Amino acid sequence: MREARTGYIEVAFNGSLANIPLDAQFILPAKGVTAIFGPPGCGKTTLARCIAGVQHVPTGFCAVDGEIWQDETKFRPPHLRPVAYVFRPPIPLSHWSVRRTLLYKASTSTPTLIDFDGVVELLALSPLLERSPSHLSAAERQRLALGSALLGQPQLLLLDDPLIVLDRAAKCEILPFLERIRETLPLPMIYITQDYADIERFADHLVMMKDGVVTAAGPLNIVQTDPALAGRGEAAVCLDTLVGGYDGRYGLIMLRLNGARLLIPGVPLRPGAQLRLRIAAGDVSIACEPPRASSILNVFPARIKAFLPFDEAEVTLVLALETCRSGAPLLARITRRSFDALRLSNGANVFAEIARAVPLAAAERCLQRLPRSA
Repeated sequence: MREARTGYIEVAFNGSLANIPLDAQFILPAKGVTAIFGPPGCGKTTLARCIAGVQHVPTGFCAVDGEIWQDETKFRPPHLRPVAYVFRPPIPLSHWSVRRTLLYKASTSTPTLIDFDGVVELLALSPLLERSPSHLSAAERQRLALGSALLGQPQLLLLDDPLIVLDRAAKCEILPFLERIRETLPLPMIYITQDYADIERFADHLVMMKDGVVTAAGPLNIVQTDPALAGRGEAAVCLDTLVGGYDGRYGLIMLRLNGARLLIPGVPLRPGAQLRLRIAAGDVSIACEPPRASSILNVFPARIKAFLPFDEAEVTLVLALETCRSGAPLLARITRRSFDALRLSNGANVFAEIARAVPLAAAERCLQRLPRSA
């Protein structure tokens, strides 16, 4: 009999539902945000429903933080699984106020994760409390749905493409609240989406799906080097750095990445805060020797782990930074001519020149900016 591991989300579903095959297996940390990504119809929602217990694959296994929800001998129905399942903004049917809706949900659970006042503060619901849900915008209804879900004291928050029907303005309103939940509560989230920009913004782990099969799973920046993503035209790697200081003379933020130091233009930010950078493959070039004089500020020793054909003229290199204790991954897209002229190959030691690293909005939002004089 299979045992569950504390601190992990373990999923193994192999079978078919309504003649749709499903082969989904992964083990990822039960913390932060795990995004599930793939094209429409690839099985993302089916996987979510299996995790929630709404659909049943008889041979499946599902465990969260050491607690088995399903194995070969037992199956917990949805109402016995400590999971909150949130999807598209619901059509409000209740004539209750927002306050009464939340209080009713709060009255059914002992507050082990967060209480009523905590939810109101976390999701900025105070101005909405006396309003009817039918008079809320789509984004406000989604905040109410999130609040109700949290008051159920779940051990897992399952978000099934909750922003798909929202316009850009509404998405910009909701995303910071999802980030607040991630930063504030010790609650793992599974976030199913077709919007890869959302994943780059705040996911910690990534599960890739295609035709009902999980094709890759792991830390976001590792899966981003998988051929399915590294071969995209907009291929990039997201790296989480810590603010180490500020060079006021030149307006540069000093960042730390596992022993390496990066410099990027920007305003002063709180030292020790986390800043996520998006480094596009097209913004990284390769040299075989350290540059003696260059306008590029961020140059690191690296090793080529793989190279992937992109088109007739270009190649994508998968790199590991040698200056980082963890060998942080990086992508570089160069011409085939340069690849041949430099005689590059797997395992070769090179220098990665990062011309541009873009801070993502999610990280910028949660940082406390300091005065220019800091």
